[in-house]
Amino acid sequence: MLVRDEDRFVEWAIRSAMDFCDEFLVCDHESSDETPVVLGRLAREYGRKLTLRRCRDSAESHRMIERYAGTATWIFGVDGDEIYDPAGLARLRARLEAGEFDAWWAVFGNVLNVKRLDLAAARAEGHLAPPCRSMTKLYNFAAIDSWDGKIVERLHGGDIRFRPGFAASQRLNLHDRSNWDDSDFRCLHLCFLDRSSRDAAGGRPRRNIMDRRAWTVGKLLARLRAMAGGRSGADWKEQKYARGPLVAERIAAFLSSRP
Repeated sequence: MLVRDEDRFVEWAIRSAMDFCDEFLVCDHESSDETPVVLGRLAREYGRKLTLRRCRDSAESHRMIERYAGTATWIFGVDGDEIYDPAGLARLRARLEAGEFDAWWAVFGNVLNVKRLDLAAARAEGHLAPPCRSMTKLYNFAAIDSWDGKIVERLHGGDIRFRPGFAASQRLNLHDRSNWDDSDFRCLHLCFLDRSSRDAAGGRPRRNIMDRRAWTVGKLLARLRAMAGGRSGADWKEQKYARGPLVAERIAAFLSSRP
């Protein structure tokens, strides 16, 4: 997990995924809200299972996982605005341990990109993936020999060297095979909500770090198009995560891990 100013949801995000993981690595990128306080408390609670590092460079988050390349390890990237279904993850872990996904490099799950969250009614409104793209991050590090080079943050950018028999194209889209209610791998993506107590209430969604700092040709062209059209980073999020109809879904299964 890489976080920066995420004090509204980061504890819920961590608790939702904690039982799925053998080890939870957190890189706090110079948060200035209450995120360090929340993370410090969780580090004391979980002990050796949660490793907390405060970093000045977001690329340090990737260096925390580089050593797992070439090992029989699944790396699960969790953001501070991602809430997972704990019971579904327990079923997914059993499938991982049984080797169901060993032939795949990456596995993607169902997502609800949340526009409105009603905790009292256990409902959320937003846009589903599909038709939006899934942004979950579950990678089979047994498929690679290394992942290094110029990296902006964990699991983004750099150079991946695949082992024989594996390739970047081996991506399993579970969200194309399961609907929201039946999915073992599903995420409430709170990307349109305020994530920090420092955010202006009802303000525009923040831009992702890759949109702010990555300078690939594609990203540069996207920035130029946005400038030409007068669009902001929030509009890019609308394009990525607000496709298809606005739907309402039951989220009671996600509330068991809410602090």
